[in-house]
Amino acid sequence: MSHQAPARPEAVLQRRGLARVKAILDAAEEILVEDGYEAATLKAIGERAGIPTPSVYHYFADRYQVDAAIIRRHIDALSARLDGIETEDLRSISEVAALVLDPIVEYFRVHPSCVELWFSGRNEALNALVQEFDDRVSERVWRLGIGRGLLRTDTPPLVMRLAFEAGGRIFDIAFKQDRNGDEATVTEAKRLVGAYLETYAV
Repeated sequence: MSHQAPARPEAVLQRRGLARVKAILDAAEEILVEDGYEAATLKAIGERAGIPTPSVYHYFADRYQVDAAIIRRHIDALSARLDGIETEDLRSISEVAALVLDPIVEYFRVHPSCVELWFSGRNEALNALVQEFDDRVSERVWRLGIGRGLLRTDTPPLVMRLAFEAGGRIFDIAFKQDRNGDEATVTEAKRLVGAYLETYAV
């Protein structure tokens, strides 16, 4: 009868570290949703996670690193969701934009902790992560629009970046008005983006 070899000490420590990081991030998100940004201090996060504050500092040097890790986690989930979008039957660039914007809005509605950080502008690291995501998605839509013959081939990538920037600013307003994203404002954001992109449609 064979026996499974015991886990190596470094493997055990690695698993424990990953579990603690997840607990810290989960606790931070719970506090963000329940009590808002200011309440989610490292001390409060550690207490919620059941991890001593000095141990929290072992994984995150400051609050901003926690924020960035949360945003990265949401960006990974959002990116996976967008990767699964079916784009075969799209007939206009407005439809392409809506097909991308709708899942993002729905994700924000399901994950209010993400909204607490996404539109905050509280530090440069968060801003850079959000901007990188927006640029990546806008380039993907730009390439899709041109590849499907829905955008003029001379349409510069700047056009799509500006469209997503404008839409993001209005989504910011929508989620500040209503935690679930004011529906009328979200609709106007999509109309604005769609109407602008149609000026470059084939």
